Amino acid sequence: MYTQEISGRVDALVSRFGERDPYALQRAMRLLLLETPMGSFPTACKGFFMTQSRMRVIAVNTDLPEEMQRVVLAHEIGHAVLHYDRQNRSSFRECSMFDDISKMEREANFFAAELLIPDEDVFAIVGADASFFGAAGALSVPPQLLDFKLRAMKSRGYKQANTPLMSDSRFLRNV
Repeated sequence: MYTQEISGRVDALVSRFGERDPYALQRAMRLLLLETPMGSFPTACKGFFMTQSRMRVIAVNTDLPEEMQRVVLAHEIGHAVLHYDRQNRSSFRECSMFDDISKMEREANFFAAELLIPDEDVFAIVGADASFFGAAGALSVPPQLLDFKLRAMKSRGYKQANTPLMSDSRFLRNV
């Protein structure tokens, strides 16, 4: 799936539900959210999406910092939107989520970046001449997520400077 298509899906959701906040969007989409501790060690499960008896469920690790829980929720909503039809074929591999060869994980990361970081916010930060890492801090997102956002914007034709990172689909693995 191309980043333009993912961006279009995010825009359609935001338009339909009037929300960018992943918690409000999760409620509006009637996705069941299970917030539960899953450990704080680097290889702990960060979250997952699954369906059970036609119920769409997202679990988020509450041992993560709040900012990261928000990113994980946005990422899992991405799976619910982008990969709902493929989810059952790869059932429960999400606990080893974010491996670097996974196209679905990369797509969910692009989805999270598009959802959590509106284009207008990027333009405002760039206009303020903030450094890349300063911009990520100002946007309250990990620098890797900002990298995904800037690459998505570049693929849609915006002229963006290259970032000092080249994030892959496993950037949340060691949070």
